[in-house]
Amino acid sequence: MVSSTIMAVSKKPRLRLRDVALCRLLSVVFVTLCGVLLMIFLLASNSTPSGTHDIIDNIDAYHHDLKFEKLHDLPHQNDLSLRLERLNGLPPRNLDLYPTLARDHIVVVLYVHNRPQYLKVVVESLSRVVGISETLLIVSHDGYFEEMNKIIDGIKFCQVKQIYATYSPHLFSDSFPGVSANDCKEKDDAGEKLCEGNPDQYGNHRSPKIVSLKHHWWWMMNTIWNGLRETRDHSGHILFIEEDHFIFPNAYRNLQVLTSLKPEKCPDCYAANLAPSDVNSRGEGWATLIAERMGNVGYSFNRTVWKKIHNKAREFCFFDDYNWDITMWATVYPSFGSPVYTLRGPRTSAVHFGRCGLHQGQGENKACIDNGMVNINVEEPDTVSNIELNWEVHTFKNQPGYKAGFKGWGGWGDNRDRHLCLSFAKMYHSIGTASPL
Repeated sequence: MVSSTIMAVSKKPRLRLRDVALCRLLSVVFVTLCGVLLMIFLLASNSTPSGTHDIIDNIDAYHHDLKFEKLHDLPHQNDLSLRLERLNGLPPRNLDLYPTLARDHIVVVLYVHNRPQYLKVVVESLSRVVGISETLLIVSHDGYFEEMNKIIDGIKFCQVKQIYATYSPHLFSDSFPGVSANDCKEKDDAGEKLCEGNPDQYGNHRSPKIVSLKHHWWWMMNTIWNGLRETRDHSGHILFIEEDHFIFPNAYRNLQVLTSLKPEKCPDCYAANLAPSDVNSRGEGWATLIAERMGNVGYSFNRTVWKKIHNKAREFCFFDDYNWDITMWATVYPSFGSPVYTLRGPRTSAVHFGRCGLHQGQGENKACIDNGMVNINVEEPDTVSNIELNWEVHTFKNQPGYKAGFKGWGGWGDNRDRHLCLSFAKMYHSIGTASPL
């Protein structure tokens, strides 16, 4: 009995030692597994395509911050589209150089495609604009092009933020909104060819390269006004320029004067412009302010006007014209019920210098800029603000141009494009505040 008791007692330590050994083994296995999983996570999070910037990993937090609402009728995003979506959540660059913005700054939005020759010119002109360091420059890209990114990366004269149109046809090589294998082409009969698509009013089917113009502008507007953390609460004016607009040194200061004078001098004006609506005009040179039809070179408006535009999303998205500006002139502005005037100075502060349209210029046999240069004469009055506070307003009425009744140039007949356009109008929750025109 005694010996059996001793044996029983002597076995207990052996059991405890075995348990301890097993626990140590499990701990080693657990730590090893955690290390492997951590290495896999780090490798996956750093495996970005060549040339892309570092990205934000938490896409759910990004969506919440941008008030983004994923809609079922938006196209399925590919890997590039999702990565660019994450890039859109990055903060502006150059915050170390310009940590704060001026109190009443006017945000500048430059929208571009793939014309690096042009972009170099407009960026150089912006670098000489008086007051540009006081504000935020947002560059909206239609597509992802490394040479365009390198130019923007070189900007050091202000805060700059890049955004990418995540549903640009240029990002989708084998599916809508790019080219799908079963798409109808040119004047195909959908019934005979068993292809997909709706022709425009002239019998032509969609061209992704063409429809991207209107898609980018509408996506950009909705993203700038209702999506981005940096601008969704901005109630003041935002200036919009393109990659083929040369901006004079006095542009920003003149625009500040125009937007401050607009409520008193032209309370019915919807916008303020840097240039005449006639792109071939340099201005009248008079000692008066000018009120005229809204142009598409260096135009600015505030959130109240944006809300009026946004409320006409269906009119914008269903008008059969691939041009955003003609769509606005022919259907959106006339629906406001009164003339849509803009206020500007008598001397231009911006010039349209582009020779190529429809997103041309890259990969062409000849450059769109003669010898890679533009010859724009900047005179002394163009270097300082040249608008007087006591000037009266001269109004141009019944100007020529696109008006209500124009049926459009076509290119926008496919129901998929129209409904994608409508989806852009719904994808953000607008939380901004309104201000007087």
